[in-house]
Amino acid sequence: MCGGSLLPSRSSAPSADPASPDGTVGPQNKGGGLREEPASQLLPASPALPPDGGLVAVPDCGVMPEFVVTALLAPSRLSLKLLRALVMCLVYCAAVVVAAVYSCIALTNVLCHPRRGCCGLPRPAAPDCLKDPTLGEHCFLSLKSSGLRLHYVSAGRGNGPLMLFLHGFPENWFSWRYQLREFQNRFHVVAVDLRGYRPSDAPKDVDCYTTDLLMADIKDIILGLGYSKCILVSHDWGALLAWNFSIYFPSLVERMVVVSGAPISVYQDYSIRQIGQLVQSSYMFLFQFPWLPEKLLSMSDFQILKTIFTHRKRGIPHLTPCELEAFLYHFSQPGGLTGPLNYYRNLFRNFPLEPQELSTPTLLLWGEKDPYLQQGLVGAIGSRFVPGRLESHIVPGTGHWIPQTHPQEMHQYMWAFLQDLLD
Repeated sequence: MCGGSLLPSRSSAPSADPASPDGTVGPQNKGGGLREEPASQLLPASPALPPDGGLVAVPDCGVMPEFVVTALLAPSRLSLKLLRALVMCLVYCAAVVVAAVYSCIALTNVLCHPRRGCCGLPRPAAPDCLKDPTLGEHCFLSLKSSGLRLHYVSAGRGNGPLMLFLHGFPENWFSWRYQLREFQNRFHVVAVDLRGYRPSDAPKDVDCYTTDLLMADIKDIILGLGYSKCILVSHDWGALLAWNFSIYFPSLVERMVVVSGAPISVYQDYSIRQIGQLVQSSYMFLFQFPWLPEKLLSMSDFQILKTIFTHRKRGIPHLTPCELEAFLYHFSQPGGLTGPLNYYRNLFRNFPLEPQELSTPTLLLWGEKDPYLQQGLVGAIGSRFVPGRLESHIVPGTGHWIPQTHPQEMHQYMWAFLQDLLD
């Protein structure tokens, strides 16, 4: 017999109440009100009911058997699995090539600086700039969903809405030092060390860094700080998280400021058409391997990381030795690189991603000379937005590290974007 539903035996047809006892709601009109419908339109005609007032089964032949659905979907599921397997094969082929290049770079660093050794030594103490009281108070927050403890720096509580900062790699809360000082008089500014970045808790398992878990972290931070929404400011990997969060939890994000970061679905589609983008961010293929990236990045006292920050063209100009140590200190501790690199190890798990419409009012800032991300991504991001919700600017003469290299320009754009919230 076909699957069916049970209807109570009654001598008369039930009335068309707008809301039934089980919480279901009847048809609605275009304006949102409930529309009365005759009972004959709500329920199919039923056969004569038995005189004993029992229940009768109403056949429902429109329900497709589960095995038929499974059989029909099997080719699509198989094709998707084969596509993902092919993608991962290509990713690991690229990873082998990139690993060979970075191995040569790391070995060259060791040969040029033999006294530094093959491994980076843990720094014995945090640099003084990480303790600067003008940047805010150091706190820890226990997350409701996971129980993890995240470290954050907070200033300006009670001065206005929550402004939450999400950093990228290889960074930490300290990368927002200029913004913490700038906005604390009008906002409650909070710069967090994301999961995996010490001194926040850093699970070692790759599965602890999935998109769903990272989204839950951001939600728990906002609610745990006592707010129902925030202004979300992000850079690099933090930007990837912010884009996703604005889709997962749009009601928790009042405005977004995104610097040098594209939604992963946009990046995916753009990179397929522009292979040069994959070359510019080829390091992410290296990070798919276990333990090897940690080893290469730490060789010769973390010289590869030092070069990222101090390179004459691609780095952060005028970075002081103390500021450099502020980034290296936690990475130098045992296991300090594993959590951050696990973000990349989850990057290709959900390929291919469906295009998603973006609607949160957003200020997007992009470096004219960003060595890692092409300017074409700005147009690709704009094509996914609801009209009128995106304000984008290519900042002349800047690279990837705008919050640290050109804070004044960034602040001017932000004050103008947020002015109506302060009036």
